[in-house]
Amino acid sequence: MSNVNLLSHRIEKIRGRLSALYQNVNASTLSSADLLPTALVELGIVSESLQLAMEELARQQDLFANVQKKVEGGQHRYQTLFELIPTPYLVTDSDLQIQEANRAAAELFNTQQQFLSGKSLAHLVLAEDLPLLQAKLSQIHQRNRIELSGRLHRYCGNYFNANLTISATTDWETGENVLYWLLQDVTESKRVESALQSADYDAFKDRSLHYYSKGEIISLEPSKIWLVASGVAKLTTLSDRGEEMLIGLVRDSMIFGSSLTALQTYQAIALSKMQLVSIPLTEISQSPRLAQFLLPLLEQRLRQTESFLSIYGQLRVENRLSHLLSLLKQEIGQPVEDGVRLRVRLTHHDFASVCCTTRVTVTRLLGKLQQEGKITFDSRNHIIVKEDV
Repeated sequence: MSNVNLLSHRIEKIRGRLSALYQNVNASTLSSADLLPTALVELGIVSESLQLAMEELARQQDLFANVQKKVEGGQHRYQTLFELIPTPYLVTDSDLQIQEANRAAAELFNTQQQFLSGKSLAHLVLAEDLPLLQAKLSQIHQRNRIELSGRLHRYCGNYFNANLTISATTDWETGENVLYWLLQDVTESKRVESALQSADYDAFKDRSLHYYSKGEIISLEPSKIWLVASGVAKLTTLSDRGEEMLIGLVRDSMIFGSSLTALQTYQAIALSKMQLVSIPLTEISQSPRLAQFLLPLLEQRLRQTESFLSIYGQLRVENRLSHLLSLLKQEIGQPVEDGVRLRVRLTHHDFASVCCTTRVTVTRLLGKLQQEGKITFDSRNHIIVKEDV
């Protein structure tokens, strides 16, 4: 027997004893003095029963208060989680009236949460996409979950492309149908997909440019790679002695990033003013066209790395320096009247790290090449390499 039924049963017994006592008093031929002890006994029993019933009621109230507290705590946790979900999320009724919207949804629609609550989601869907949405929603109770794409209006702004995941359930309190909406802004991925399908694909088009000045260290994120729009940067690592070693150069239309190396220490330093665009690895993995575009650039970096490694195989320091100058002519050279001018200035330490020698030796060998007329320097102290080096 449940607690509620037990309490009801006790109250019913009390009512029965009082009713029986009343009937006995009315029907009895005994004097009042004789009836009094019997009445008092019955009233005592009733009083005790009432006391037990009150104690049971108090206990039930305590249990109810604890349950209510737990429910309120659960509601608070649910609301907190709902607010902190990084994905835009809406709750609507079957007529698409918005009942709840988390912060991410408000940011997506470029408004505040209170302005979304009570509004019709149908008014935020582009008129051309509304018939498809309504047709899909008519099937949701057969599937419980549907997915589709559509365009939604932002407040005080244009529309955005969105992937919609909609689930249906029944509110246990009201019995009414409730719809849960998970929104994903895919405007950028749609733009990239459209660009990739174009015959004259331009990886720089519609991408934000990032600017670095000469001497700045370029930030490297494992989830992205950099594509150089203009400028030159050197790629370095640290030797066992903690000295910086030049391991590569990147220039226009070349890629680099920490995800393209297994080195523990890896740094990119701008040797001139630079303009870069970042490309997320997730975008590459989802786009065969973009991956196809980047493949030759990866091959280019691999060939340059092999060229640097081949320098270490030369026995004589003079030959290493000669091979390095030839490689620099190819990678960062600009044809001029007297030969090929290196676009940026590398330090003697950079030369020494590649040639596995000292800065003093590099300075001496560069001076010797200058005396022999194989290299010269322009007014900005950039090396000009002659064709026969």
